[in-house]
Amino acid sequence: MATNPLVGIFRVKELRERVIFTMLMLIVFRLGAVLPIPGINVNALKAYFLSQQNTGNAIVDYLDFFAGGAFTNFSVFMLGIMPYISMSIIMQLFLIIFPSLKKLSEEEGGRKKIQSYQRMGTVVICLIQSYAVTVWADRIPNAITISKLSYTLIAMITVTTGTMFLMWIGEQITKRGIGNGISLLIFAGIVARLPRAVWELVTKVKNRELNPVFMIVVFVMFIAVVALVVFEQQGQRKIPVNYAKRVVGRKMYGAQNTYIPFKINPSGVIPVIFASSLLTFPLQIASGIGANVKWLADFSRWLSPHGVAYNILYTLLIIFFAYFYTQVSLNPIEIAKNIRENGGSIPGIRTDKIEEYLMAILNRIILPGSLYLALIAILPTIIQTLFNFPASISYLMGGTSLLILVGVDLDTMSQVDALLKMHHHDGLARKGHIRSRNL
Repeated sequence: MATNPLVGIFRVKELRERVIFTMLMLIVFRLGAVLPIPGINVNALKAYFLSQQNTGNAIVDYLDFFAGGAFTNFSVFMLGIMPYISMSIIMQLFLIIFPSLKKLSEEEGGRKKIQSYQRMGTVVICLIQSYAVTVWADRIPNAITISKLSYTLIAMITVTTGTMFLMWIGEQITKRGIGNGISLLIFAGIVARLPRAVWELVTKVKNRELNPVFMIVVFVMFIAVVALVVFEQQGQRKIPVNYAKRVVGRKMYGAQNTYIPFKINPSGVIPVIFASSLLTFPLQIASGIGANVKWLADFSRWLSPHGVAYNILYTLLIIFFAYFYTQVSLNPIEIAKNIRENGGSIPGIRTDKIEEYLMAILNRIILPGSLYLALIAILPTIIQTLFNFPASISYLMGGTSLLILVGVDLDTMSQVDALLKMHHHDGLARKGHIRSRNL
């Protein structure tokens, strides 16, 4: 038995192959993030963004952060995986709005058809967003080295292909690697920004543009928030369920006492990712072609990531998606039906009132959980406003990035831990159990 869990990872053949495959796929992702679109003048881009450093551009910083720096590089992966997530949200809403689509998803082979529709929808969203990017690039002096029409066509095809390739990488990591592929791509993009963000912070402290005391206060706040996020993500409300003795065929099954584990935050980090993706889509279009259309330019300024309107809308969307996704993944009617069919009961609750009881429990859990998520999500704006921190480090100190980093890390560690214990090795956690985040 391996004394060191990290050594055990590379001693188990299956786990070693999965980890190496995942690392190779992430390396391909990072290489693509610095590979520019054909027809782009890289030097002109660097000069433009260097001139924008002092004034700052909240929209560009926001889009670039979630693309792992690929957006300002005008790389083939500049849209990241967000178009796929946006289409996932739209498809989930369609499944509720259109009963025929919901019925199709429940039929044999229906899930594959839904996935094919989702991929086609992702292509449409990529084409719209990539066109907005080409319009925005046209405003940068000397950025385009070929004709505008040729660049528009090449950029739209290249960027759309890049996003679809990222989808394929994510699926391959989930199938042949370790962890959730789509989540790991977002995770890798955020982690790739860490060295630059830390260096920018150190430079500001050296130049006395930032008070060192503020930096220490924010760092302590960051540690406290990480601890609270881990605690909240791992918390559960256990609903006791008792099963009576029953006879099935010639066998008699004895009474059994178990429980339903409802997480304090049942939907995990999904509401934050959904809300960010849904706001990124109109934000990118408005910022891309806003200069040519007055009302879009006004909308882009109104929806600035540092503005009050954006953060209010962001909070409301997080709360909405927390309720929405929980109802999709944890349906109280289905849970109550399964309990009754298996002869179970909840102590002190009538059998016909199980749905209402479970719904009341979920509603009491979801509201504080979603408000907590919203508070963490708007933390970067609070840090920037109060302490004048650079955007790159503020996004890492809280918000979507922090929730994704913690959530994906817990999910990946739980899978590694399970594989190690299956092969009779020590897990990553010597005490306790790492619960999957089901991202």
